[in-house]
Amino acid sequence: MATSDKSTSRPRSRGAGRPKGDDRDLREHLLDVAAAQFARLGIEGTSLRAIATEARVTPAMLHYYFGDKARFTQALIEERLLPAAAPLREHLEQAGDDPRALVEAFARGVGEIVARNPWLPPLWVREVLCEGGSLRELMFSQIVPNLPQMLAQRFAAAQARGQLHPGLDPRLLVVSLVGLTMFPAAGAPIWRRAFGAEGLGADVLLNHTLALLEHGVAPAASGDST
Repeated sequence: MATSDKSTSRPRSRGAGRPKGDDRDLREHLLDVAAAQFARLGIEGTSLRAIATEARVTPAMLHYYFGDKARFTQALIEERLLPAAAPLREHLEQAGDDPRALVEAFARGVGEIVARNPWLPPLWVREVLCEGGSLRELMFSQIVPNLPQMLAQRFAAAQARGQLHPGLDPRLLVVSLVGLTMFPAAGAPIWRRAFGAEGLGADVLLNHTLALLEHGVAPAASGDST
């Protein structure tokens, strides 16, 4: 009697190291699902089991790829959150010192980030703005370290050159930029429903924001010291 090839009935062993091929695709899918779940329910309010259910895998699969909840969250930060925010600094570094160029670079940079990562604005509201948010300290130390201060300093320098309205506070101008870009993105489901504007696209919102900021950051007219 011929002996059976037992190797054909054995489960395929998984090699050590980072997943490849289909494994890598599944890992990316799990991170995408987790980002959306964290944005909707909060990091503390989302269990690994809930992510597994949404992704249609077993909790054991999550543990295989990421380990526990803390390591899963860290993987999401390193592989989704930090890469999402990185292009904004690049946009600003390429904009030069003209305040209009800086404002446009910020608005366009945030718009591009949100378009690629729609989960980011609600996650930012939940985990950065809200008291006790899990990502607040990380925002200062890793996500955009020193970026608000750098931008405010460049606005202050432009103001000293007479390129920025003297009534503006350069620090609060940075706050206004965040408010005019991230808040509309985070609140889109509400204001689109309120105005029946479901078809209002990102380009329309960007053009509106740039027009509003262009008027607000223009130098004072001759004789206007307010």
